Amino acid sequence: MNIRKIIHVDMDAYYASIEQRDHPDYRGKPIAVGGSPEGRGGVVATASYEARKFGVRSAMTSKKALQLCPQIIFVRPRFEIYKDVSDKIREIFYRYTDLVEPLSLDEAYLDVSLDKKNIGSAIDIAQEIKDSIFRELQLTASAGVSVNKFLAKIASDIQKPDGLTFIGPSRVISFMEQLSVTKFHGVGKVTAEKMNRLGIFTGADLKKLTKPELIKHFGKTGHFFYDIVRGIDNRDVEPNRETKSISGEDTFPYDLTTLDEMNEQIEKLTKVVFHRLQEHNLYGRTVTLKVKYNDFKQITRNHSFPNIVTDYETICETAKKLLFANHSEGKKVRLLGVGVSNFIESSIKPYSHEEDGQLSLF
Repeated sequence: MNIRKIIHVDMDAYYASIEQRDHPDYRGKPIAVGGSPEGRGGVVATASYEARKFGVRSAMTSKKALQLCPQIIFVRPRFEIYKDVSDKIREIFYRYTDLVEPLSLDEAYLDVSLDKKNIGSAIDIAQEIKDSIFRELQLTASAGVSVNKFLAKIASDIQKPDGLTFIGPSRVISFMEQLSVTKFHGVGKVTAEKMNRLGIFTGADLKKLTKPELIKHFGKTGHFFYDIVRGIDNRDVEPNRETKSISGEDTFPYDLTTLDEMNEQIEKLTKVVFHRLQEHNLYGRTVTLKVKYNDFKQITRNHSFPNIVTDYETICETAKKLLFANHSEGKKVRLLGVGVSNFIESSIKPYSHEEDGQLSLF
């Protein structure tokens, strides 16, 4: 069996680093791309490392960011620039392999099991890529190198910023056993808390459960947990990976009982989704709302427009109307999700909320 060589490259504080590169006045200062001064709304797309020291994070409201770091500088996003730089980064990747799977503008998987330059060492390739990005674009990246996508992604986060971490075949099992479940890619706060209640804090704890036990507690994801804690991840790097939808959802620590509470959460989720749409330069025709109740029953509702939707307000108001049309008094909500899909060519006439008359929901 041939051992694969997978690299995960993740740019460091991507949007903020580009702004600090292009604007010397921002260097060494806490900045947030996105949001708004005075905390008047909006969410942070990316925070510089200087801001992160104060606890400022992506998807945080500007109000919260300002509370944590009163001296923070809010910068208007320049998505065209970020996209242009991302294209240049990918050109560097393609010097080594055609098996490149972009996850977003600032991160990608590379399969260098067979590399174009016949370098052979994935560690050397990752270092060359990092050096080229810094030399040609004056930006830093962190890279993880391992035998599969899961481990490579975890590795890239270990020594940020400007790090390079290798998890070799002989280290895989011991690494996974000592790894905290909170570090497992895909394990969110709620799942981690559930694991902790079951006495699962590390990979070694997780490994003690049988596959049927994991499936009992975590559903289909139990299959994934059983394999991954043993270092098994056979997913291929998919160079033609197509984004079919962009969404955001949140499970709440308490049940939402009023429409006002639910609408407030829809606004927050829509901000996250809208930033992701801008980042990918994608616009779709279909807005989807997902609702899970405290009895774990779940519904999904959507509305499709004749043309693409390009503004935050239309997405947000559509999700709210879908919620209102399906809301039953007394129903308690555990999870909400907002998504946009059905992407089509952006040259088609866009839909805007100013044109909205009577909205047909079904």
